[in-house]
Amino acid sequence: MPGFEDFDIPATVHLNGPAEGLPRVVDTARGLARAAEQLAAATGPVAVDTERASGFRYGQRAFLVQLRREGAGTILIDPEAVGSLASVDESLRGVEWVLHAATQDMPCLAELDMRPDRLFDTELGGRLLGLRKVGLASMTEELLGFTLSKEHSAVDWSRRPLPVDWLNYAALDVEVLVQLRWATEERLSQAGKLDWALEEFEHVRTAPPPPPRQDPWRRTHGMGNVRGRRKLTALRNLWQARENLARHKDLAPTRLLPDSALVAAANAMPRTVPQLLGTPGFHGRQAEREATRWLTAVQEARLAEEPVPATVPSNTLPPVKAWETKRPEAAARLSVVKPAVAHLAEELELPTENLLTPEHLRRFCWQPPRSTSDDAVAERLRELGAREWQIRHVAPVIGAEWRALRSQRRSEKSVDAQD
Repeated sequence: MPGFEDFDIPATVHLNGPAEGLPRVVDTARGLARAAEQLAAATGPVAVDTERASGFRYGQRAFLVQLRREGAGTILIDPEAVGSLASVDESLRGVEWVLHAATQDMPCLAELDMRPDRLFDTELGGRLLGLRKVGLASMTEELLGFTLSKEHSAVDWSRRPLPVDWLNYAALDVEVLVQLRWATEERLSQAGKLDWALEEFEHVRTAPPPPPRQDPWRRTHGMGNVRGRRKLTALRNLWQARENLARHKDLAPTRLLPDSALVAAANAMPRTVPQLLGTPGFHGRQAEREATRWLTAVQEARLAEEPVPATVPSNTLPPVKAWETKRPEAAARLSVVKPAVAHLAEELELPTENLLTPEHLRRFCWQPPRSTSDDAVAERLRELGAREWQIRHVAPVIGAEWRALRSQRRSEKSVDAQD
């Protein structure tokens, strides 16, 4: 089957629809079995993408899964209709999956029983190349000479039936993905970065899911404006009540009430329905229908025997601006190590956060090893989760800067002693 690479393509070509036409969406068990057979009989890597309904539905599940493999063509699957995609996953055992920004798609694919054995992430590859723009449309245009329309990226993909132009958009995302994979690999190889990329891809593929957030309600936007334990308890209760209702209705929580409304109600602590409906953000039929729910949340906070504490123990580091007071030696380390790592990233032509995860750098400076040797630095970075290619580059730089800082401090102390 010919691909776009087999044709004489002008400098820039706008893709309006799939080259082979738009396939029918798979929405039956029989159709799913046939799709699995087609994918198993096909060859080469498989392009995989998903469409979610962020901001519309509760959670981050996939409402459309798109796949494309040489010999099978493009396959569009409605997971809401067919459920688990374990049969598709089985048909792709040992096959390399090509995704763009895999960390966004892999959680919802895992919910459908789909997990890759091998991974190539074109977006992450673009970051390691130091490309200025790494969105799918931007990379496709720069590396392949095709332009894609992206106007449907934030639509409500839970809508049924899905409009034809939305399906065209979704199909095109995987139509170009394998070609983009080859072009990205070629650039990475030329830049001497392919081994780095392969190590990063495997890290993304095998990374465990993040642990549940402790007290997620504390991430409510505007929470800093809520003072007092009773009011914080009201905010927690309101957040939990909204979360439960959103889960029940399968709606994004902010479509029920914005965070600003929760903050306003926590501060006002209304006692009656009129007071509640007079609170900013509580208006319309939805607020009136659920007024008892919100008032109950506030009332329970008012009567709680143990209001929530203003702060809770956490393993997160203090804000960097507080280091000078809490641990000045850590602040000093960060002040010399951070710019050195940033300079190295500039030399290597990639973003600093891809050379070394900022959290790893901060935790290293906060709690370093006893020795300043490169080996000790490398081992500590390894404990924190840095990859080997990262360690090879940054450990000597961090070690040198840290040793220079220690030497400078000793010299200053020596001068002070002489004075």
